[in-house]
Amino acid sequence: MMESLLIANRGEIARRIIRTAKALGIRTIAVYSQADAGLPFVKEADEAIAIGPAPARESYLSQTRILEAARKSGAAAIHPGYGFLSENADFAEAVEKAGIIWVGARPAAIRAMGLKDAAKELMQASGVPVTPGYLGPDQSEERLAVEAGTIGYPVLIKAVAGGGGKGMRRVDRPQDFAELLASCRREAAAAFGDDRVLIERYIANPRHIEVQVFADMFGNCVHLFERDCSLQRRHQKVIEEAPAPGLDAATRAAICDAAVKAARAVNYVGAGTIEFIADASEGLREDRIWFMEMNTRLQVEHPVTEAITGEDLVLWQLKVASGEPLPKMQDEIAMNGWAFEARLYAENPAAGYLPSTGRLEHLSLPESVRVDSGVEQGDDITAFYDPMIAKIVTHGPNREAALSKLAAACAGIEVWPVKSNAGLLARIAVDPDFCAARIDTGFLDRHGDSLVATKPSEIAIDTAATVLSRNTDGDPWSALAGFRIAGADDKRVRIRIGDHLHWGQSRPELEANAVTIGETTVLFDAGSAWPISLPVANEVEASQGAGDGAILSPMPGLVISVDVADGDRVAKGDRLLTVEAMKMEHSLRAPFDGIVEKLQVSSGIRVSENQLVVSIVKEEV
Repeated sequence: MMESLLIANRGEIARRIIRTAKALGIRTIAVYSQADAGLPFVKEADEAIAIGPAPARESYLSQTRILEAARKSGAAAIHPGYGFLSENADFAEAVEKAGIIWVGARPAAIRAMGLKDAAKELMQASGVPVTPGYLGPDQSEERLAVEAGTIGYPVLIKAVAGGGGKGMRRVDRPQDFAELLASCRREAAAAFGDDRVLIERYIANPRHIEVQVFADMFGNCVHLFERDCSLQRRHQKVIEEAPAPGLDAATRAAICDAAVKAARAVNYVGAGTIEFIADASEGLREDRIWFMEMNTRLQVEHPVTEAITGEDLVLWQLKVASGEPLPKMQDEIAMNGWAFEARLYAENPAAGYLPSTGRLEHLSLPESVRVDSGVEQGDDITAFYDPMIAKIVTHGPNREAALSKLAAACAGIEVWPVKSNAGLLARIAVDPDFCAARIDTGFLDRHGDSLVATKPSEIAIDTAATVLSRNTDGDPWSALAGFRIAGADDKRVRIRIGDHLHWGQSRPELEANAVTIGETTVLFDAGSAWPISLPVANEVEASQGAGDGAILSPMPGLVISVDVADGDRVAKGDRLLTVEAMKMEHSLRAPFDGIVEKLQVSSGIRVSENQLVVSIVKEEV
């Protein structure tokens, strides 16, 4: 076994790797950017080395700086985690040439499976079924548009070097193809340094099912069953589970065998995931499940596989990288119960899932289930990296039991003032369709309006009224709030929740979960966080200014393209500019027909949340 290990990553996966390495007696070395200097993973490692400024390209994506840190620390091995350089074959080669153990797939396998078009061709040759589409070398816009028309709309544009939902666009109409292709290419170039794409059929009722595979240097290759990752938004996973609901034993055996066959086709070594797309319109059938791609690394959702198998996949990685055989053979690996993983993100579902940044002044995560988190209360969520706060993992003897634990765990999450999707996760976990496993990748698109809380529930309003009444005992306003000259007292009181006024009724039997943070009282209700207060005398709600032509950036980020200039005429819905943050693009569009009065920013400028970026005035008729 290696004596020391450098983790070329950050956040929760760095902590996860450190935990297993320490249990094995391996000395751990963390690398960190300036933005991450105070995070837990830096403190928990035996040694920590600064590798550069906050932008990933100058720190976590800098091969030179990471290799220098490995030499400086005398690291015997490097674990890349997931993301960043984990699937970079050139970096893997450089590590091995430096005489350092690479805890990951062989460079040849990374190259073979890293490009989606080449991987699909290889799988076809190996007898693994693949999704119909265009994989050709002609990358001209004209040829790609023709191929999309031949396949038939809707189609999916996917970055050849893509992963993690980046560089992927659904196109429903031919007239949208050019714009979405350009956006996909920009995102792919920024994330992977490669803007090539492929086109494939968009499946109407898709289920995303993946198989965990593991291989050693002695030719042994096994699977650790499947995971269902169908619950997604914008092609990024939100809740994963294992095993896949509705998958019978025969179909499970077929796709797991296909996954092992795919791994053997590239002489794979280490942890890998074979991803399949299934047309679930007629249930999960072997003849309607196709190979999609292979991730040549550990997956974010690996804890659900650990939960149902009882295996530590990071331990397996370290043993295999040290030259040991697989800890278990196929007939020794068993599946027990059911598991879920919910990804807690710093984002605002009510505002189109825009990322949220800032200091976690209050953070309370469940203690009764497994929680993998990269941050703690008092830490900052920045715009430089993925917005994940934590992974909430539950396990039970069956799906119903594991899901019940997930619902309770997510409902008890408290995050403030950073916005999170905890409330969304809690509502998904009790949604009748999700509980009945009526899911596919379009679940959130169909159910989003009912799952995203844009206003507090009646119980939350009454709870807020109860809290504020208790906090103002003896206050004349509170005492007379519901007074009537004739008739019974009205128990309602006027309260402010967020930006809106409500009438709530103080109910002493309600158990309130409210915390005072600084000068703000925050009510936590089923994962949602609501700032509550008493209104000032004669207060009325402010107008929302729907006709305002001042366009503000909804998040901190980088302006990556500007589509208008001063004096341009624009129509409602026209794209004005695009802001990128946390690896995602967000296009700002004209709210009405008008003229660009003043453009405040240019491409390459970094903007803050709510910064004025462009002003539009309505054109006089």
